[in-house]
Amino acid sequence: MSPFLAYFNVIFSLFPHRFLATGNSFASLHFEFLLGTSTISRIVRHTCQVIWEQLRETVMPQPKVDDWLRIAEGFNLSAQFPNCLGAMDGKHIRVKKPPHSGSRFFNYKHFFYIVLMAVADSNYKFIMVDIGAYGSTADARIFSASRMGERLRANQLAIPESRRLPGSADPPAPFVFVADEGFALTNHVMRPFTKRGLDVRRRIYNYRLTRARRYVECAFGILSSKWRVFLSSIQMDSENATRVIQECVVLHNFTRIHEASSSVDLDDFPTTTVLSLDRTLHRRPGTAGIAVRE
Repeated sequence: MSPFLAYFNVIFSLFPHRFLATGNSFASLHFEFLLGTSTISRIVRHTCQVIWEQLRETVMPQPKVDDWLRIAEGFNLSAQFPNCLGAMDGKHIRVKKPPHSGSRFFNYKHFFYIVLMAVADSNYKFIMVDIGAYGSTADARIFSASRMGERLRANQLAIPESRRLPGSADPPAPFVFVADEGFALTNHVMRPFTKRGLDVRRRIYNYRLTRARRYVECAFGILSSKWRVFLSSIQMDSENATRVIQECVVLHNFTRIHEASSSVDLDDFPTTTVLSLDRTLHRRPGTAGIAVRE
């Protein structure tokens, strides 16, 4: 390969990740790399798509039964919440107003957002994601309409059979995902009790569920601190912004897997780094979910 081609190969592979890591605009990259903004835009889009397609099955494969059991063991050791398959939440990511979109992407923060709905394990890795929902949509509705929500309802996630909680003689309890009050309570999705009139047993349950749920919030914090493109509005249309988010998600998992030290202090990534979703939609919990939580 000639030095000329080698130079441009390095440049073309460098500035898409410079865009993700710094959040610099295409105009800024234009002056830095002396390339046209339209050329930079095309290369960033293509690079994001290729990395998502090549890394997704490697760093974020669909979990099997053994994988779910290993994830549950991690939550039991780190958060003392047994039978937990993952912490679930949504992150609002600010984007440029899509044309002719009305108020679909406009939320209570008075900006335009798309939503990254994710499930994370106790190592701050993303297990499943759904990207691109309207920012005006509540989290319960986003999850219900997502592919992972549909597969959960259809029992297509290879979730392990119910088993007894450690040290308990009660009937076997199902494996669950933990979430906040914005999600519907079902037999596989647990949320906290309301804060009124709690006895000691329910307070302990809320405390441990919150400890487990913080892992997804800290995963969002790590994602934003490493890929600073999320600290400001992504100046791309919603389709290309989705590609950027997809690449950052798989690169986040890649670094979590391959970093020499993967230990993270929860206090280093406060929950305020995660934008809360709209809580106006509260579905009445199902009797199955109430029985599991009790």
